[in-house]
Amino acid sequence: MSNHHKINYIEFPASDIQATKKFFNRVFEWSFMDFGPDYTCFIGQGTDGGFYKSDLKSRKSAGAALIVLYSEHLEKTMEMIKEAGGKIIVDIFSFPGGRRFHFTDPNGNEMAVWSE
Repeated sequence: MSNHHKINYIEFPASDIQATKKFFNRVFEWSFMDFGPDYTCFIGQGTDGGFYKSDLKSRKSAGAALIVLYSEHLEKTMEMIKEAGGKIIVDIFSFPGGRRFHFTDPNGNEMAVWSE
């Protein structure tokens, strides 16, 4: 299958790069590669991407795209997010095809997690 015209990379703002790496490693087991003090990238997570130093936030209410992660154990993932310092901003709800919730990472970026 060709990667031509496929989503290849996603970048997020991060006011605290170190806290970001710690959060996503603890909850989702992501690993990172730094490119200087103001940029870190992740690979092998479905779509590769990175976090760049910025005080901006990626929020659906501000028009940003919503990144939705998958979990085999929705409630467990939700608890891990809370324990790692993330905030649940939309509790678990049902939709056609599954259930999901929305959270913010330590930078205030909004993402969601879904499961069947």
